[in-house]
Amino acid sequence: MIIAIPKELKDRERRVALVPETVKELIGKGFSIQVETGAGLSSYFDDDAYQQAGATIVGSRQGLFSGADAVLAVNAPSADDIAAMKKGAVLISFLFAAVSPDTIDACEKAGISVFSVDAVPRISRAQKMDALSSQSNLAGYKTVILAANALGKIFPMLMTAAGTVKPAKVVIMGAGVAGLQAIATAKRLGALVEVSDIRPETKEQVESLGARFIALKGDDSIKTEGGYVKEVSADFLAKQQALISKHVAEADIVITTALIPGKKAPVLITDDMVKSMRMGSVIVDMAVEQGGNCTMSELNKTIIKEGVTIIGESNLPSLLPMNASQLYAKNISTFLLHLADKEGFKWDVQEEITAGSLILREGSRVHPSVQK
Repeated sequence: MIIAIPKELKDRERRVALVPETVKELIGKGFSIQVETGAGLSSYFDDDAYQQAGATIVGSRQGLFSGADAVLAVNAPSADDIAAMKKGAVLISFLFAAVSPDTIDACEKAGISVFSVDAVPRISRAQKMDALSSQSNLAGYKTVILAANALGKIFPMLMTAAGTVKPAKVVIMGAGVAGLQAIATAKRLGALVEVSDIRPETKEQVESLGARFIALKGDDSIKTEGGYVKEVSADFLAKQQALISKHVAEADIVITTALIPGKKAPVLITDDMVKSMRMGSVIVDMAVEQGGNCTMSELNKTIIKEGVTIIGESNLPSLLPMNASQLYAKNISTFLLHLADKEGFKWDVQEEITAGSLILREGSRVHPSVQK
């Protein structure tokens, strides 16, 4: 089976789907790997490293796609790239199928099969394939580093002859994978950390990391699935904003992580809440690509409003391209080995991981998210 690794063309993307180490492992299992010229340079892996691992470097992008049995990528390729793939070939990448109709149409027209790594079920035996978690983990870390760099004060308490410096106060909204890593990183830097999450089961995890949990009383409007919040009412969001507004006003840094798959991100930080914050405070909106948790955040911009620095970086894992690529490569190679061997794909559509992540099969829509 010929596996193709294209260079990522999406703006602000520096990751690559496979690193030389995982290329070597897959070649050892009988796969043939072709890598587009310069595919790993932004992640600090040059073409020589891929060649030494056993890969073939391909200069023609169209030739790469047309000759592949399977394409492994971080982001879904363009419609032109997909059109170049041979009928029956397989694409594996982040797809977010429910909100990517143009990509789905292109895959359908090309007659290819597609597995989406963001649709891998959150079950224990799929943990090594969980790219959402591996990338969110890095994003949570980088978020705190960005905030610390933008803040005009240090995180830890400092006692000096000239006086005592109080520790920074960090409020984190959302205790998912990214939020938990942000908590751990902020605590290691010496900050006081408060956390809000509408899922009461996260309280124990938050407190185990040394942070204070802001208790929110849930209601029947909150729907969760696989550990993610799927739905929440506007009335509940209003109550949540009222409760946390005091904490936000007293914070040096606010980090928001709330996402609802396939929908606009919920508003957690209003204009009035930004205005209530001290001059020099920092907000990092991790949901900016899906509309933002903060009403003032702007996509891929760092701005100052009402004396508050608001960071809206859309691709945080890509700011750590070496580690992000290493972890993603392990996720996607483990996923590939679950789905296929060197002879081809198994197509065990009764198996939970295969069924949950298969979006199209030879151009036919099979996943519920694209059948509506």
